[in-house]
Formats: sequence, structure tokens, C-alpha cells
Amino acid sequence: MPFIDRDFINDLSNRVDIVSLINKRVALKKAGKDYKACCPFHEEKTPSFTVVPSKQIFHCFGCGESGGVIDFIKKFDHLGFVEAVEAVSGESGISVVYDQTAKPVDSRFKRFNNLMMELSDFYQSQLKQSATKKKAIDYAKKRGISGSIAKRFELGYAPSGWSNLYENYKSNEESLADLVTMGMLVSKKDKKSDYYDRFRDRLMFPIHNAKGNVIAFGGRVLSNKDNPKYLNSPETPLFSKSKELYGLYHCRKYSRRIDYILVVEGYMDVIALHQQGITSAVATLGTATTPAHLQTLSRSTDTIVFCFDGDKAGRAAAWKALQTSLPVIKAGLVIKFLILPEGEDPDTLIKHESSKSFT
Repeated sequence: MPFIDRDFINDLSNRVDIVSLINKRVALKKAGKDYKACCPFHEEKTPSFTVVPSKQIFHCFGCGESGGVIDFIKKFDHLGFVEAVEAVSGESGISVVYDQTAKPVDSRFKRFNNLMMELSDFYQSQLKQSATKKKAIDYAKKRGISGSIAKRFELGYAPSGWSNLYENYKSNEESLADLVTMGMLVSKKDKKSDYYDRFRDRLMFPIHNAKGNVIAFGGRVLSNKDNPKYLNSPETPLFSKSKELYGLYHCRKYSRRIDYILVVEGYMDVIALHQQGITSAVATLGTATTPAHLQTLSRSTDTIVFCFDGDKAGRAAAWKALQTSLPVIKAGLVIKFLILPEGEDPDTLIKHESSKSFT
């Protein structure tokens, strides 16, 4: 991705309406020439958060948070710096100016992103239209997934059959090659020209990056007991499972404040917790916790709570997470462990316990 022009960043900070952008997120009240509100970054009853439009800054006299509009959007929306600049620009109707000396975006990645979004739309449509959709719908109902949560996480269905994707894209050689690169089609070993769908008869969980782009999928098998229960996309140019966390995009999008992030094992754990209002849940993607995961998490919160299944494998995962955390833990970062009763996991426990058990 090209760098954003430095002069543009300085100009943007001066041009945008800081009051308007902050007021979309925090209810401001005019106080003389300035504006006040209860601080969104710490608990308080008396407003100490002040926006000073004449200086294009905000400052909280309670917790000390301060800065310009980009700093506010970065912290409130849980974004990286570039993402915050793009968000401020977009909301203000200003086109981002990139450094023309930087390397252009690789056109392949644009194709990959567009293709994965198309596939997500396809799987969502199949959850409504496929002749074999009933299995997926029945499974979702059995697990207590509401329609609104299914929509939030863009759940879909990969229909039965070996060549659904191939039939959709067989007239486009470039797309077929991209589908193989993205791990969605598998090339048959004995015939280079033939392919089959990696995901078949599965409830589909799109995996998003921090920007909300679909970069991979997870699929839960619905019928064939010989197949693995859960299947993830392989490593691709867009997706590295040692770095990505399922639900982090939704955590940032739906949590007004992220006091802590709850790290669980599976897709259904994240979805069940979201459904009960615990939007700060994320999951590793079939791999042990890595230093890269911890680095990503620490950008969004100062407190990480590991909550793995109440079984031997879950306790082993917790021990591994502790071992991984100790060498890379930094000042101000708190690591906690929530140990579940034997035989329970977050999905099952929250169904018969209050959400307070996880807060």
C-alpha cells in the first residue's frame, strides 16, 4: 500500500470539522466556545472531556487523553494510523492524497480482495437459495444463532457438490488461477486442468482483516462425518493464520470501548458471546497463540483474557498462551486467564450462565 502524503495529513487535520466527527461518536454539549462530554476513554460522571474547535484538538482533564481528530478516531474506532486517516477523509468527503513516489498497490491483491468478497456474497446467497440449505439453517438454529448475528458475521453456506465455484468461474482463466491461489479451488493432482471446491456442504464463516475485507474462510461440516469438523483456508497472499484473529474486526466495530479482549478457541464461541452482548471476543484460527497475535491484540487493548475450553486440550492451549506471553509482555499490558469448569466451553457456558461470568 502506498504511503499517505505527509503534507496531506497535516492539511487534513486542519480542514476537517473536529466537532462534527467526534459528535457522531460522543454526544457533545456546547460550553462557551468549546464542547464538553463525559470521556469515552474512562468511566466518569462529571464531564471532563473537552473539544476545542479553535485549536482542532480534544483533551480529557480526567484521564489525560488528548490529540487531534486523527488521534481521536484512531483510539475510539480502534484503527491503525493509516486506517484512521482514511476514515477521517472518507467521513469528510476528502480524497486521500498518496505519495506518488511510493510503489503502487499490487493489482493482484485488488483482484484477490474483490474475489473473496464475491465468494462471501455467493455463500450468503446460498444460505437462502441452495436446494440443500436446510441443513445449514437447521444447524444454525440448533446452535442458537439469531438472524441478526448471522447477518453481522456474514455467515453463509457452501453447497454440496464438487464444482460449484468451478462452474461459476470456468470461463475466466485468471479467476480460476486466483481461486487456486486463494485456496478456494484445489487442483486435481492427476489432471492439471480439473479442479474441485475446497469447501463443500459447510456452514461458512468469512474471516475479515482489520479493514473488514474478507481474506479467508472457515467452514463447519454439516453431514459427512469423515471430513474434518472445521476446515480453514490455507495460507495465502492475503491470509496468515498465525497473525489473524477471527472476530477482531467485529470487536472493533461493535465495541464502544474495549476494556479487555477475550480470546477464545472457536468461531461459535465468538458468535455466542457476541449474541449475549460480549462484543470483545476473538478467536485464534486453529493455531496456538503467537507473538504476532499478542502484538495485534495489544494495539486495541491493555488487557487480554484467555478463555479456552474446560478440557485437557483447552488447558494445554492456556499453558501455551502463557509461555508465549511471558517473553513478549510489555509494561502496561495485563494478561489474565479465565478457567472454565470441566467439560464447558464459552458457547455452552453462556447458554446457562449470565454474561457476567465473562466480564
